[in-house]
Amino acid sequence: MLPDADDAITRDGKALILAYDHGLEHGPVDFEPNPETADPTEVFDLATHDAVTAVAVQKGIAEAYYPEYADEVNLLTKLNGTSNLWMGEPDSALNCTVEYAAEELDTDAVGFTLYAGANGEVEMAEEFRRVQEAAREHDLGVVMWAYPRGQGLKNDTKPGVISYATRMGLELGADIAKVKYPGDSDAMAHACDVSGRTKVVMSGGSKTDDRAFLETVSEAVEAGADGLAVGRNVFQRDNPAEILDALEAVIFEDATVTEALEYTGETAVAGD
Repeated sequence: MLPDADDAITRDGKALILAYDHGLEHGPVDFEPNPETADPTEVFDLATHDAVTAVAVQKGIAEAYYPEYADEVNLLTKLNGTSNLWMGEPDSALNCTVEYAAEELDTDAVGFTLYAGANGEVEMAEEFRRVQEAAREHDLGVVMWAYPRGQGLKNDTKPGVISYATRMGLELGADIAKVKYPGDSDAMAHACDVSGRTKVVMSGGSKTDDRAFLETVSEAVEAGADGLAVGRNVFQRDNPAEILDALEAVIFEDATVTEALEYTGETAVAGD
């Protein structure tokens, strides 16, 4: 990683990345709870929220929609991704080059999924090396979706596995490593400690209620995480702008969960 390489997609050293690569990775099923979000303009509109430091999309979405938002939204182009129809060992096709993302899409940073532990880890790591070095030639930040997965892993959120993932981000040159929450604040703190100068952001995961989601985000940030990369827990909600208000308070303003819940209208529990 390089100092300041992620400046274009962070704010005061922290990140709130609005991830919208789900149409490829999971399919249209992810839009069913909030059908209008199948239209990318709905999510790009959300990405103009002050809390959002970047929107993460695949090449086709960037080509078709980002030009209208280039003055308001920072672009993180996801370079690889594979459909949920793929039934083999975890792998991820390279769908866009750094050069195309930089020169044709005018991206601010690039993202790459690496499935450590999968049978194709060696090839994916070699692809990441090419991506990372090309990104440096274009002065772009690099975000690693650090997702250990495969036949040899029975629990991909085990604390030691998540710490390994953040360390791989540092060792291989990622500026930011996106990882799943390892279950508790102590495990998250260790994962952040071993990542060195590579920033760590928590994956938003499947949709939960406002309180549970904000509690997990708050725990991660207090443990040393540098922010969040979230999709479903924002765009599947009926109150996406309100949850972004709450996330901004937690991530950038050190608000408590009780304070943040005031933005969502959810009643706080006494004693918080």
